Amino acid sequence: MRTLRPQVRAWHGLLGVLMATFAVFAVVASLVTAAAPARADTTICEPFGTTTIQGQYVVQNNRWGSSATQCVTATDTGFRVAQADGSASTNGAPKSYPSVFNGCHYTTCSPGTNLPARLDTVSGAPSSISYGFVDNAVYNASYDIWLDPTPRTDGVNQTEIMIWFNRVGPIQPIGSPVGTATVGGRTWEVWSGGNGSNDVLSFVAPSAITGWSFDVLDFVRATVARGLAEDDWYLTSVQAGFEPWQNGAGLAVNSFSSTVETGGTPGNPDPDPGDPGDPGDAPACEVSYGTNVWQDGFTADVTVTNTGTTPVDGWQLAFTLPSGQRITNAWNASVTPSTGSVTATGVGHNARIASGASLSFGFQGSYSGTFTEPTGFRLNDAACTTA
Repeated sequence: MRTLRPQVRAWHGLLGVLMATFAVFAVVASLVTAAAPARADTTICEPFGTTTIQGQYVVQNNRWGSSATQCVTATDTGFRVAQADGSASTNGAPKSYPSVFNGCHYTTCSPGTNLPARLDTVSGAPSSISYGFVDNAVYNASYDIWLDPTPRTDGVNQTEIMIWFNRVGPIQPIGSPVGTATVGGRTWEVWSGGNGSNDVLSFVAPSAITGWSFDVLDFVRATVARGLAEDDWYLTSVQAGFEPWQNGAGLAVNSFSSTVETGGTPGNPDPDPGDPGDPGDAPACEVSYGTNVWQDGFTADVTVTNTGTTPVDGWQLAFTLPSGQRITNAWNASVTPSTGSVTATGVGHNARIASGASLSFGFQGSYSGTFTEPTGFRLNDAACTTA
């Protein structure tokens, strides 16, 4: 074996030290790279500026009601309002609608979207939202869901559905209140009106909702049932953001997701019309309400009959208990809350009511004063007759 000269051995030793040092630097560099964000946040101050997030949604500044500066910063999962100057009168339109959307809005379409989609080909439209609110502003936090008789990708659609997750300050939806409705398992105050260019149906939460996963199609069905859209119309976009009237810096959509599940053909929303989630026709129903009453207490046996031509999946029966009545327990359905405007929801074994079929559930409760029975039953937001 050949022996290395001392100078050569020394050089090899130095080379080993240098290689070890470079290896440490490489590990540190890889850790720094792994910890870095996937993309830099993007700030938009142009009135109608946009950018793309998650490779599939569009964030828009959408400052249309004010000349004051507004900037939004798009993040990996949503956006936040970075600057919100100026104000608008609270008895008029808001300053803007900074938002994130799936679909097409004023010629801008999100990457890879399958919208516009004809409603009778849509079997579901799941969406999820997480909001960040502030106190020093006047605003609503809301979804905008746009429907039109044509598959348009520009301009104003004929019907706008708004879902108000929160409102702060002396503001109200367009139009006037027309009652309450249970949609998506929640009770909403419903407003209906128009802004001169399109119809607006608004669902207003009684208290702030900071996050929720739900099916947009539930609200679309409720709108069709009220005659403000038809099954052969098109869903063009699903949007989530804020309408600020005063200030608004710090408002944030922390995360957003929206998908639209299609696969049927016009007139037949799903290859298997028995699958849950089919839009079908607006429910038609009859309710029988039988009671057994004693001093301060009662039981109610409720029978719901589907008199329509299509199954009702994920059924929810909404009604209002007379004043003084409180539910203490229920069977064959979940009934919440215990007083006031309540909603009975099917459980696993009876979540579907076939066409022409009936199901029954019941509950026990207490009452004060004179006992009376509720009226005004609504099955999945469609009015029922009473037997």
